[in-house]
Amino acid sequence: MAVLGLYNYWAVIVLMMAGLYILIARYNLIKKMIGLGVFQTSIFYLYISMGKVQGGSAPILDDAVPLYSNPLVHVLILTAIVVGVATTAVGLALIVRIYEEYGTIEEDEIKAIESREHDA
Repeated sequence: MAVLGLYNYWAVIVLMMAGLYILIARYNLIKKMIGLGVFQTSIFYLYISMGKVQGGSAPILDDAVPLYSNPLVHVLILTAIVVGVATTAVGLALIVRIYEEYGTIEEDEIKAIESREHDA
């Protein structure tokens, strides 16, 4: 029964495995970016889940509050979200350039084009 109480960790595992599957199994570069985003979101959710203290309060000093939650985890995740959005933007910009160069965003087709150019 204690395992069912950890539903947020089960959600992290499901999201992480779904993101990893999308990242590995798909050849479309946009789908790979989506898989990376799902995987990254699962990591954010994991850290936020670990940062929550049951019964904890905001870290405002008060003698009536015996237990505080650590805000550092949330601050670090906020920074990671900003970095993740920037990384996704750069990845999508690279995909646009790849499409302009090769006319496709399918990884196997790009490899075939590269192979033909290398052989010629």
